[in-house]
Amino acid sequence: MPEIFVNLKRFDISKKLGGLCPFENPIKWIEDVIDKSVQLGLGEMEGLTLTYLLPEGLIPSASRKLADSPKEKTTGIHIGSQGVHWEDVSPGGNFGAFTTSLPASAAKTLGSTWSIIGHSEERKAKMQIIKAYDSENLEKVSVAINNLVNSEVHCALNAGLNVLLCVGESAEERGEGNFAEQKPRIEAVLKTQIISNLNGVGQIQNNKKIVIGYEPIWAIGPGKTPPGKDYISFVSSYIQKVIEENFDFSTIIVYGGGLKEENANMIGSIESIGGGLVALTRFTGDIGFDVPGLKGIIESYPNPSY
Repeated sequence: MPEIFVNLKRFDISKKLGGLCPFENPIKWIEDVIDKSVQLGLGEMEGLTLTYLLPEGLIPSASRKLADSPKEKTTGIHIGSQGVHWEDVSPGGNFGAFTTSLPASAAKTLGSTWSIIGHSEERKAKMQIIKAYDSENLEKVSVAINNLVNSEVHCALNAGLNVLLCVGESAEERGEGNFAEQKPRIEAVLKTQIISNLNGVGQIQNNKKIVIGYEPIWAIGPGKTPPGKDYISFVSSYIQKVIEENFDFSTIIVYGGGLKEENANMIGSIESIGGGLVALTRFTGDIGFDVPGLKGIIESYPNPSY
């Protein structure tokens, strides 16, 4: 049962203004995306869970459009947020001092059932803020970021959201040398992230799903060489091992380095991988995302139910 996540980054800004949305009105565009997803049968593919991760401003429109569509055609489609704040409102507590931040309760109220947490871009932004204050001790910075990500995971689960938690190693963390020499360093980074980010979640899971997205940060971006099957298999198997040895639940690992039509068959053939994270469907020419392209990726992912 593959879990496919689509992280529609700056699709709340038109291309004319420097974003990625092909429509002048991003709300009309996301409604069109949901319409086409329903029309092309993406919500009816047996065994498929498809989640659109959206900027805050697009969540209500997408949720309404999904709710207004025939239920039998939308079973497998879900809406999620692109993160939540590390604090939340509470009855009798902080009622709303979160200007510019999205509390998990707000994401849930707007229509999200999922949230992506700890994405490499989120971690980078936190790193920039903390380094602006203190750039002397990067190890302490990493600890602080992992603790904040853990708080976000707790807030999301407490609010009733499912969580896609992203982990992964940077080029600096992976270091030089051959793969055998890099393995211990990769394992150390991933183990620290997973144990820190999931600390205490067993007590608050409340039947909510936690999926782990593996991001090879060093391989993401134009001109970068993605990892091969052996590398992804090693990492995803190791993540499963860490979770099994340290927590009271099992989970799905998805490939977060960019699921594409060209690599979907290879990614789907890895036994320890259960899906992937899509960002775009077109990487040259008119760069962007379209639903027929997404359907092509899904159909290229090996699953006998399709």
